Amino acid sequence: MAATSNNKTILIIDDSTTNIVLLQAILNNKGYLIETALNVKDALSIVSKKNPDLILLDLLMPRINGYDFLKEIKENDKTCNIPVIVVSALTDQENIQRSMELGANEFITKPVDIQKLLEMVASILQNK
Repeated sequence: MAATSNNKTILIIDDSTTNIVLLQAILNNKGYLIETALNVKDALSIVSKKNPDLILLDLLMPRINGYDFLKEIKENDKTCNIPVIVVSALTDQENIQRSMELGANEFITKPVDIQKLLEMVASILQNK
């Protein structure tokens, strides 16, 4: 296990268990501590208990979507500084722009380019 992460915690929010397992395996391998949530309600509960160093957020989820989650954490003083990388199959400019306007730091499309994702994660966490 690589020790480059300094025990940084990453919260992965995705309604697909397959996506979570894949991202978790890749990031665990790099030494990051991983929290996971299959929906926004669980994610908000995790964020309120422990501030993760980074959030990987899917936009398309049942009931409460990723946009609503992003808006909620960015409007809260305790969570507004948590960096967010949106990981989504919505690849059109409108969704990318909306994500950035709501406070996302980065946007990466699915299927995920693993190397690009790892570089984004490392870059954001290096500045934290």
